[in-house]
Amino acid sequence: MGRVVAFGRPPATHAETNASRLAREAAEAAELRAHRARPDVVALRVERVRAQVDRLCWAGIVLGLGFTMTNVQHFAAAGTAAWSLPWLAAWLLDPTVSLVLLAILRAEQITARYRVRTGPWVRRAKWFTLAATYVMNTWASYAAGSVSGIVLHSVPPLVVFVAAEAVTDLRDKLTEAVLAAFTEARSQVPETTDRVHEPTPVRAARRTTTGRTSFGDYLTVARAAWRPGTTVTPAWVREVTGCSRGLSSRLAATLARQIDARGGES
Repeated sequence: MGRVVAFGRPPATHAETNASRLAREAAEAAELRAHRARPDVVALRVERVRAQVDRLCWAGIVLGLGFTMTNVQHFAAAGTAAWSLPWLAAWLLDPTVSLVLLAILRAEQITARYRVRTGPWVRRAKWFTLAATYVMNTWASYAAGSVSGIVLHSVPPLVVFVAAEAVTDLRDKLTEAVLAAFTEARSQVPETTDRVHEPTPVRAARRTTTGRTSFGDYLTVARAAWRPGTTVTPAWVREVTGCSRGLSSRLAATLARQIDARGGES
């Protein structure tokens, strides 16, 4: 009878152990979701995707330029004896063009990250280096009338050309994606959630009945905090209202227009 009872009823602590385990897992899941919803974490995910795209594009461009090096050397050597001085000097032609192209692409990587537009000579230099690489790769095939040779030696330079043009736009759009992801996540974070790298606001904006602060409420708080001689900047607006970075620029511009329209009176 003792064995039947022992096998028929589970230990009393078994249900309690499962309940405590489920409670612990639920708490961990809630904490994980809270961290994933942070604006910095959301922006970091997009930053990682941008870094992966950058590495893949750079790998393809470098491999494509490496493939063209032997063709350019053969074009520059023009049948000279192997290991002669002209034959050795011919190896310098492709790196000369490729290094200039890589320097331009690297510079565009930084300017695209900070959304700074470059001048027309930058694009002309990039196109010229790409066109020079294509001509030197396919010249012998065009002269021989070899269709297969033209296709073979056209693909790598054209891939490099397309990648060089696409990677700039991709960086620009991914930068916008980072800013959009941060702004969207920042707007969805409750006001009571602890902020990372956010200054403590001097004044608190009023809440609406929906629990979120409206643009007009932030503007009212900023207008009340403004004093003659105060320079209205997004940083100042964030300090006095505690609004997000994406909203502070609009608030600063609106408040500055209102102050100018009123002649600078408080």
